[in-house]
Amino acid sequence: MFNLIWKDLFIQKKLILLYLAIIGLYFWLGTPLFWLAFITSISFIMNAFYYDEKDNINILLNSLPYTRKQIVTSKYIGAIIFTALFIGVIAGGSFIINGMESPFSWKGVLQTFGLVMAWISLIFPFFYKFKQQYLVIGGIIFFVIAMLSFKAVIHLLKERFGEVVQWFIGLSDLQLYSSASLVILLLYGGSWLLSMRIYERKVF
Repeated sequence: MFNLIWKDLFIQKKLILLYLAIIGLYFWLGTPLFWLAFITSISFIMNAFYYDEKDNINILLNSLPYTRKQIVTSKYIGAIIFTALFIGVIAGGSFIINGMESPFSWKGVLQTFGLVMAWISLIFPFFYKFKQQYLVIGGIIFFVIAMLSFKAVIHLLKERFGEVVQWFIGLSDLQLYSSASLVILLLYGGSWLLSMRIYERKVF
């Protein structure tokens, strides 16, 4: 399974300088470190799926001695490993440039992993179910609808779930991060199982 994870890293070796340039640009713009790590991690993971479909790598993988469960599992484990690598690079770069003035706190690390895992939990099953061109079209439609209905959704959340939000605000950091971690882990595990089920039934 390690070879499957290494494959995702190897096929993007030519883009490493681009990722470093993006990180440098966001450093210059003063972007929060956890958000920078989230953006670069998601970009890397998205590209791995793009190259798999573009070069018909999935057809090759299914001819090799890997089960479909292992192929899916490598994506989910790889996403965590790649996120950790980007956190390490960004934290190291921040230390070199700024010293201890803007360290990557444990909250930032948890926020990055939480955002990446939540995003993966929601989007990976769609990646395994639909082709990329449909996902692009769906993403554009979703973005337009989200932009148009943003204020209405915020108002609805405040009106219907205001008490719940206030309850969350009143929690201590330990309680809040522990609760969020549990929810995200359950979501991640459920997404993992769903993606394996979808991929096992997929015909190439």
